[in-house]
Amino acid sequence: MRKLWLVALLFLAVACGGTSSTSASPEQPEASPSGTGADHGSSMPASPVGPSGAPSGTPSPVTPAGPTLNPRKVPWESATPTDDGRSLDVVWWSGVEPCNVLDRVEVTETAREVTVTLYEGQDRRSPDAVCIEIAIMKSTKVHLKAPLDGRKVVDGAK
Repeated sequence: MRKLWLVALLFLAVACGGTSSTSASPEQPEASPSGTGADHGSSMPASPVGPSGAPSGTPSPVTPAGPTLNPRKVPWESATPTDDGRSLDVVWWSGVEPCNVLDRVEVTETAREVTVTLYEGQDRRSPDAVCIEIAIMKSTKVHLKAPLDGRKVVDGAK
C-alpha cells in the first residue's frame, strides 16, 4: 500500500510540476525521436520537439548500471566523437528509471567501422516498478580501443 501511495504522489508531483524540457507539448507532431517517422519497435510516445522540429532539451548523462532485468537493444540517435577521437558521446531516447536503465554498451571495432550497441532493462532492485511513459534524452560516453580516425560508426540495434 505504501508503494501505491508513493507512486500516486510521484504522479501528482509530475502532473502538477512546472514545465520541463522532457514534457510533451500539445502541438507535438506524431513522429519518431529522429523526426524520420521510422518506428524502432518501441512503445514509447512521440518525443518532445522544439519549434524548429529538432528534439529539445539536453541529454541526461548515464553510465551502465549492469545487470538489469530483460535487457534489450536500444537504437541511438547520434554518436559524436570527442576531439581526440578516442571516445564517442552516444545519445538516445529512453524512458524513466527504474523501468529503463542502461544495462551495458557493447563496442565492436574493426579497421573500417565501430559498432556501438546499447542495452537497457529494468533495475533489478525494482522488479515491480510502474513507470510513466515519457521520452527522456540520455547520453553516455563510450571509450574506444583506438582513435576513430575516419571509421564509420554503426548502431548495433538497427
